[in-house]
Amino acid sequence: MEYLRELAEWSQPAFAALLLLTFFLAYEAGVWIAHRSAGSHEKPPEGVNVIVGGLLALLAFVLALTLSYASARFSERRSGALSEVNAISTAWSNAEVIGHPRGKEIARLLEDYTKVRLAFVEAGRDKARIDNLNKTTNAMQSTMTGHLAAIVQDQPNTVSTALMKSLNEAFDAATTERFAYDRGLPTQIFWLLISLTLLGAAALGYQMGFGRQRPRLLAIVLMLGWTIVTVDILDLASPRIGAFRTNSDAYQWMLQSFQSGVKIPPAPARAP
Repeated sequence: MEYLRELAEWSQPAFAALLLLTFFLAYEAGVWIAHRSAGSHEKPPEGVNVIVGGLLALLAFVLALTLSYASARFSERRSGALSEVNAISTAWSNAEVIGHPRGKEIARLLEDYTKVRLAFVEAGRDKARIDNLNKTTNAMQSTMTGHLAAIVQDQPNTVSTALMKSLNEAFDAATTERFAYDRGLPTQIFWLLISLTLLGAAALGYQMGFGRQRPRLLAIVLMLGWTIVTVDILDLASPRIGAFRTNSDAYQWMLQSFQSGVKIPPAPARAP
């Protein structure tokens, strides 16, 4: 499957063309087998229609199941990114208003931390770069935790507790997002989908191989639909290839909000 992933990363249309060609060859193989065994018969043997119908129904079920799985993985990454941004925003606000020099340092580190998290989301399939970003994330979390420990010792109050809670939530969100990016479409499910599609195409070709008229154009349209759905499934389930990538705009918005800082307005005048 790794070679197919590399092909999909290089060119998604090329990957789709390869799948469509493979499905069509399986269909033609089924037609050829039917033609060799048809003899004088113009109709498929009894029971073939039932078997082919059941196989195509099973294929439709597997397509729907894997599409739902892939969509859930995509939604998991997207919601994880939004949760992480919200957690960082809360931690940054608490660090800014805590009134401790180390709080200002934590806020500054959170700004750099957000850039690292943005780079992680936008990273491609360069494993060395991803590993380096994860190490940087862990190091920055340790540094901020050290500053937090000093703040809690100096100011053991509810404000410090709130900062500790918000930082923990931000760090937990990073772990959740990393886990979501490590999960893709399992290899067994992918090959199950490809194998069933090939078997369905061959069975359909065998069914259509009997008789003089063979709706080849409609068969190609059907296999084109299978190809599109299969490519979309792999795209949705893969966090770092394809067109369906996790949107990083929320991290960009967070970096823009950091530039405004926290400004304390003058106290409102008391009514006479």
